[in-house]
Amino acid sequence: MIRHAHEDPELLALVRRYVTPERRYLKLGGPLLRTQSSTYDRIVRSMREDAGVITADEISTLLEGGWRERRTAAWLVAVSRRTEFRERLGELLLASEVCCAGLAYCVALAGFGTPRDADLLAAYLDRYLRRPDLAYDQPVALGALLYTAAHPGGDQAARFLVPGGLWHQWLEDASHMRPNTAPGTYLSLIRRLCAFVDECAEAT
Repeated sequence: MIRHAHEDPELLALVRRYVTPERRYLKLGGPLLRTQSSTYDRIVRSMREDAGVITADEISTLLEGGWRERRTAAWLVAVSRRTEFRERLGELLLASEVCCAGLAYCVALAGFGTPRDADLLAAYLDRYLRRPDLAYDQPVALGALLYTAAHPGGDQAARFLVPGGLWHQWLEDASHMRPNTAPGTYLSLIRRLCAFVDECAEAT
């Protein structure tokens, strides 16, 4: 069940503290890569500071909220390297209960970069690459899985990319995608967002 801030004082307090200041929830993700340097530096500082003070209980509460709360919480998990939330993020990604949060889960799992993180990303792809009718987070999940290939045991993406494999089948059948979309495009996105996470995490 999703908790709603407008009827949940505990969640509302956390939203006002971590989610809505300067509309942070809208800036985390792809928009970061188009942000002016002064704003970017301010986001880095604020993420670094908040990742250092937010508690595990507060993160858990935010992850029970809507997409804004979950998206922000996942980014804070990524920056603070809270690997204890790995399984929870994997569950939320697989459930895809809300929109606009999947990229954040993928960045966090990619940044953790263990074989278990690759398993969670692969489980998502096994389910949703069979659903060309759903324009969810399949491309960024593949990019995140490719990112984990740099780590020991991180070679799971190969089976999705073989000719006639699930990725190519999905591209052909998904009307919202271009059939020649290159996975490297999404690997590049994940790589740049993980670099942002690393920059934020330097002083945590």
